Amino acid sequence: MNKTVIKFTLRYCSPAIAILASIILISSAGLYGSEFKKSEHFTLERLFPGDALPSVTFDDSIIASPLLDLSQGRPLIIVPASNGLIAALDGETGALDWQVNAPTPKGQLAQLISTPIIINNKLVILYQCLTKGVRTSHRLAVIDLAKKQLDEAFPVLVLSAEKPTIDGIGTVKFNPPTAFSHSALKHALKPDSNLGYLYAAFGNSGDEQPYHGWLFEIDLDAWHTDKKELKNTDAIPAISSVLLTTPETDCPVTKEFGNQEMICGGGIWTPADPQIYQSDNDFELFVPTGNGQINLDRHDFANTIMRVKPGLKFDAGCDANLCANFNPTNPDRACMASCKNLFIPRLLESDLPLNPASGDCNDKSFWECLAWMDYDLGASAPVKVNMATGYSVLVQASKDGSVYLIDAEHLGTQYDRLQLVDLCGTKTDECKLGWMGMIVTQPVVTFVNDTPIVVIPAFVADKTHPAGLIALKIVMEKGQPKFKRFWQFPDPSSPKALKTFRSHPSLPVINTPTENGNAVVWIIDINTNGTIYGVRIKDGALVAKQTLAGAGRPLSSPLIYGNKLYVASIMPDTNKAMIEAYQINTAHH
Repeated sequence: MNKTVIKFTLRYCSPAIAILASIILISSAGLYGSEFKKSEHFTLERLFPGDALPSVTFDDSIIASPLLDLSQGRPLIIVPASNGLIAALDGETGALDWQVNAPTPKGQLAQLISTPIIINNKLVILYQCLTKGVRTSHRLAVIDLAKKQLDEAFPVLVLSAEKPTIDGIGTVKFNPPTAFSHSALKHALKPDSNLGYLYAAFGNSGDEQPYHGWLFEIDLDAWHTDKKELKNTDAIPAISSVLLTTPETDCPVTKEFGNQEMICGGGIWTPADPQIYQSDNDFELFVPTGNGQINLDRHDFANTIMRVKPGLKFDAGCDANLCANFNPTNPDRACMASCKNLFIPRLLESDLPLNPASGDCNDKSFWECLAWMDYDLGASAPVKVNMATGYSVLVQASKDGSVYLIDAEHLGTQYDRLQLVDLCGTKTDECKLGWMGMIVTQPVVTFVNDTPIVVIPAFVADKTHPAGLIALKIVMEKGQPKFKRFWQFPDPSSPKALKTFRSHPSLPVINTPTENGNAVVWIIDINTNGTIYGVRIKDGALVAKQTLAGAGRPLSSPLIYGNKLYVASIMPDTNKAMIEAYQINTAHH
């Protein structure tokens, strides 16, 4: 099986193969770390599935993250199954309350990968329609959560776009078969808007060319209509702006994988999607892009972070003189540092070159190595941190196992880069899933005594290198922000650290289980039976552990409401997907 098929399958398709891939190189789920503290320890009591409450199962996997709906005056868990079935489960019992299928043209199937969004008791879903396995269209629809049905005031919207190339000679059309929606939908408000704006992002699956990064801005006020029948949905002026990350008409790859040659691409595919930070009267989007073509002269912005304004207005803000004759395989450091609204990853002066054991990067620059190894910067979403010192920084993890500390006001300023885990594989322990990288996530952040603490999950698909949750402090050193290692779970010196976190885990979430207690980060390590870990952030102590009934779901975000935790999961023996629910209880000693 070629790499493209494997990659597509793991990210998006067959539950059986996805779970099999998740447990490759894993013997059994292990644990190592600080022992449970008697002063603070939590047990997870399974609510469902169980003998009394068996829970609802789904024929297709749950790839998008579950959501919380409170429109009925009680907690309902919204479950977006990958076949386009949207179900609402009772948060206490797991019983089915209602379900709606994503509307498709006759004879076509729906595929839903992106996490939907709830806006004013309206659930907006982004999905793709397929005929014989080929994507024919990408659509948005709205479900009225109060009425438990499709909302006729928002007719199904088929996404389309056409953008000119930088030289104005040709145009690039949004091509459904080579576009794929994996990122979560996002929403932002402006003072001149009632319902606000929706953002839908696209890359592709398996790096199949030709593909690009697309970001659609949807004006919800314009989409909304009082007409019950609208014959031509294409006439809805809902698509207010479109961003294209690599405006190239031709993608002339000569190798099997377009990302390796740094051609086109620039997909926007991180599960957490572009991040929106709102101010009183405005907002900005930080858009991480995947591997592909970077060329400032041609406005190609693959493998970067783009700061984008409402209306999807983007100006890299790079010094034209410093960036003249831009070299994509070895960009000038002064050029990169000059960019106000664009971050281009690079090594620190003191960093050693990336050196995978395969030798694939021996004759390549850093940027060529990122592309060749499929180490997308845009695999993860950034998080913004406002420090007590007045600095505002972005923390951006990278698929190569590193993390960057960036000036949020001037993206070209890179304060730090830290290699969190070693590159997968050795000469005697081959990395069989090297394209997975070592980090695909969004970091979570909290504060301990006014010091920012960032927690990042890493994984390594070999038997040699430790991985797990890694906590960093952001401190001031020589007058500027720097990373400082805080703790790692499991302890990297333990043999257990070589058995856990061997593949994509869930996304991390933070909560405070008890009033006036300590913040806990929750993460799920995927296995035949996955494991929920709760780790106290102030010291890295393990305070909770629970084996799942199923495997869990890679890159899905656990949902916490009150003292209950909900997890998308799958049963390896039946390939049936489900939601597992647990009550977080304080253990008494």
